[in-house]
Amino acid sequence: MTTYVSASSIRGPVGLVDSEMSAQAFAELVARVRADFDTTFTWDYDRSRDGLRRLYEKAKRAQWNVSDDLDWSIDVDPERLVHLQAEETGVPPGYPARALAELDNSPVSSWSEDQWVEFAVHSQCTSLSQFLHGEQGALLCTARLVEAVPWIDAKYYGATQVVDEARHVEAFSRYLDEKMPTTYPINDNLRSLIDQILGDSRWDIVYLGMQVVIEGLALAAFGLMLGTTREPLLKELIRYVMADEARHVAFGILSLQEVYRDLSGDELRERQEFAYEACEHMRRRTLNAELWPAFGVSNAEVKAMLPRTRSQQRLQHLLFSKIVPNCKKLGLLDHRDGWLRDRFTEMGIIQYEDWSIDAEELTIDSAIAAEST
Repeated sequence: MTTYVSASSIRGPVGLVDSEMSAQAFAELVARVRADFDTTFTWDYDRSRDGLRRLYEKAKRAQWNVSDDLDWSIDVDPERLVHLQAEETGVPPGYPARALAELDNSPVSSWSEDQWVEFAVHSQCTSLSQFLHGEQGALLCTARLVEAVPWIDAKYYGATQVVDEARHVEAFSRYLDEKMPTTYPINDNLRSLIDQILGDSRWDIVYLGMQVVIEGLALAAFGLMLGTTREPLLKELIRYVMADEARHVAFGILSLQEVYRDLSGDELRERQEFAYEACEHMRRRTLNAELWPAFGVSNAEVKAMLPRTRSQQRLQHLLFSKIVPNCKKLGLLDHRDGWLRDRFTEMGIIQYEDWSIDAEELTIDSAIAAEST
């Protein structure tokens, strides 16, 4: 049975479980996912997988410390940063809500400038909150992989990723606690997908769901935030996290390429269907259902209006552009009758199948290359 922070929990005054907290209150801060899977020992200690070996060596050299390597003395004023970004870019604050303003019967057409700024701040809060919750999901999924994967090279590397993910949870939790006004609960679609991944007895599904889909989308989202934020502490935090995440995605691709060579046609179809379902969960997650009600906008209105806006379509295309090329590398895109290619075509993202992703170090070669000295 797996336990992790529940969707109902919002950060408390100090962000920790107080020793005086009642058992009932503590119970509300955890959630359990029942899983049935094998824990696998291996007595083969030969280092036979060169890609994983090199990835492990890079991971050992690339460790960083949240407390020491980030300057937490930097003062962060979220509202001032929103105004600064608007002045520098010429783009008014308040997206994605701003995209709804010109639609018929728009629920945000009468918002004041202060409301746009407040929404922009809380939009960033919810993005950072989903990063936080997703990183905890990755922490649990990677611990599962260390238990289940049958190769010693993968166990070695997976152990370094467990440390990475714990560090990411620490970093985002601290940033939200010290620098932002609030933390939002886990998005229902993200929660549902993580539950599904953790509850599956097939360890390659953990790889596919977390390392390829969730981590791939997160890496794209980190890159987007890195390119738009003017806040130096957050920018440096994201740089560190992205360097780790590039290795994590490469870990999934290196491992699954070997596994999928030996699967039957029916088994590969199951993986195609899972990848598509996971992408659908994440597409719905980008609507940020946890954000809108506090601003007087119903999620029914958002679901009906936001996907039609050009800005939301461009956002989703950018995010999924990191997933499509890796599904192609795994042979899932065109297996049998090209079922997954058809689904990605329907989603409007198939054009990214050969997308160049070197700029965000998402290729296997860049993720395992020796670090510069």
